[in-house]
Amino acid sequence: MQFGLELEDRVNNFIKKQIKEGRQAYIVCPLVEESEEIDAKSVLELFEKYKEEVFSEFRVEYMHGKLKQKEKDKIMNEFKDGKIDILISTTVIEVGVNVPNASVMVIQNAERFGLAALHQLRGRVGRGEYKSYCILKYQGKSDNIRQRMKIMQETNDGFLISEKDLELRGSGEFFGTKQHGIPEFKVANLFEDMEILKAAQNLAMKILQGDPNLENEQNLLLKKTINKKYSEKIQM
Repeated sequence: MQFGLELEDRVNNFIKKQIKEGRQAYIVCPLVEESEEIDAKSVLELFEKYKEEVFSEFRVEYMHGKLKQKEKDKIMNEFKDGKIDILISTTVIEVGVNVPNASVMVIQNAERFGLAALHQLRGRVGRGEYKSYCILKYQGKSDNIRQRMKIMQETNDGFLISEKDLELRGSGEFFGTKQHGIPEFKVANLFEDMEILKAAQNLAMKILQGDPNLENEQNLLLKKTINKKYSEKIQM
């Protein structure tokens, strides 16, 4: 949604209503702190505003990849235990988070995230029995941005979303200040090799069904590799 003050108030009131009903909310930002070079919302900027003004009656906390792991674990545990109503964060919550009571996610500057990243993020809500909502707030009126946001409304198919993402913005550089998204593969091309990647996904699901914790000898190297990648990811 393109957001003016009226829509902003409506979203904030909706979040308040959800919290008063006992739910919790995520607010995701592309930046940790304000930048003169990038026109986008930051975690620390919104934390001050929301904690002191907009959501002053609720328990608001923030988290980002620059915090020490011990601090991040403490905050996430408090969120899981219901001690935090609103968690403002970067994409560090994209991995390994399961809070069934969280029913709302607001993604600030959604145009700066790849569709795959948006899809992963919204998977953090809707994990419990409650009806859940993911609100994408974006800036810009280009056809590309509108198409990308429309795709997020129309499908939950992760592979289809990745295909469309690449169709709209190519397989160029995925890192940098413009967008956060899926990185280039060293060997595969996500668009051209979709069938192979789907086969790999099916094989991964088969392995997990037979050995959920990857404890069998033939899966130990795979487990070690996944743990290494996960450790790198949470440093974001």
